[in-house]
Amino acid sequence: MLQLLRHARVYSPEPLGVRDVLVAGGRVAWIGQAADLPAALGATTRDLEGRRLVPGFVDSHVHLTGGGGEAGYGTSVPPLPIERFSRGGVTTVVGLLGTDDAVRTPASVVAAAYALRTHGLSAWCWTGGYHLPPATITGTIRGDIALVEPVIGVGEVALSDHRSSQPTFEELVRLASEAHVGGLMTGKAGMVHLHLGDGGRGLELVRRALAETELPAGVWQPTHVNRRKALFDEAADLARNGVPVDVTAFPVAEDEDAWSAAEAVRRWLDGGLPAGRLTVSSDAGGCLPVFDADGRVAAMDVGSPGALAATLRDLLASGVPLERALPCFTSTPASLLRLPAKGRIAVDADADLAVLDDAGAVTDVMARGVWHVKDAVAVVSDPFSR
Repeated sequence: MLQLLRHARVYSPEPLGVRDVLVAGGRVAWIGQAADLPAALGATTRDLEGRRLVPGFVDSHVHLTGGGGEAGYGTSVPPLPIERFSRGGVTTVVGLLGTDDAVRTPASVVAAAYALRTHGLSAWCWTGGYHLPPATITGTIRGDIALVEPVIGVGEVALSDHRSSQPTFEELVRLASEAHVGGLMTGKAGMVHLHLGDGGRGLELVRRALAETELPAGVWQPTHVNRRKALFDEAADLARNGVPVDVTAFPVAEDEDAWSAAEAVRRWLDGGLPAGRLTVSSDAGGCLPVFDADGRVAAMDVGSPGALAATLRDLLASGVPLERALPCFTSTPASLLRLPAKGRIAVDADADLAVLDDAGAVTDVMARGVWHVKDAVAVVSDPFSR
């Protein structure tokens, strides 16, 4: 089916001005001005009337099977329905396991990724989880990356957190070498996606790996680094040496020793840090617990896919130009994760598109050439949604 989107202000994420965009076979077939297609082609036309058209968001940290469980079985978060992602402008996700990598398994995350693909979104996943030795499908991280198509790396491996397996330096670099070689064998990302907790050791083991091993800096990707201001500064220093960094769009109280995702992005851009090494993810479906002094859950929230769109709106409201803010939600994660058809509006790229209103809110979403959201209403839903 041919679809012509007329009069869109296209951000690819670079601003292209007002353009028409032709979608065919789930991909962008043409971008130009004043397209007049023969009626015999049967193209449907939609006039965007000058609204902004951006790439669909790429969310690299999603609990596709649900997260949580730190306060007992009754606190395990159920999987999120597909429309929660699409309404938030998210068209590509990477699923993972967190604290619970015993009851939930990498195989179940792969199955959830395939289910999202069936319903029209694009999905990949990390193997493993918080703990070492890692939970796998084939028996090794390298084997999972090499033999299981959706698996692109390992994560979220926990560091500096009381819930981690307290990995040694040797265990962590052995894990990274498995991921790196698996990536080399397949052309996949081959990264180690690292959960960072509140512990004072921070990124010490990654600093050691950069100094003492031959592993490239791009193998490591610490996330949640905005949870402490000092941790964010430590991650920024590592980024100057080639390490890609991910911040999480979780709620931050005004007096908390943390940066919101929007504030972290602003500081990154204003500080002249490498723009191509910063991404924003949502932790969607994951438990966001608050622990007491004994390490017990005192309160909890759940990560939302809509947090990415909310962060983008915050950035725009504070005066950050759309073309500066967009890459960390779109082209940068797509590039780091080696997903060349994602994160950009370009000829031959997948037709993953989001329409923004004047305030930057997501109103319409197309995934692989199919409208999932129109006028802020989900038109494609999970078959089990109520």
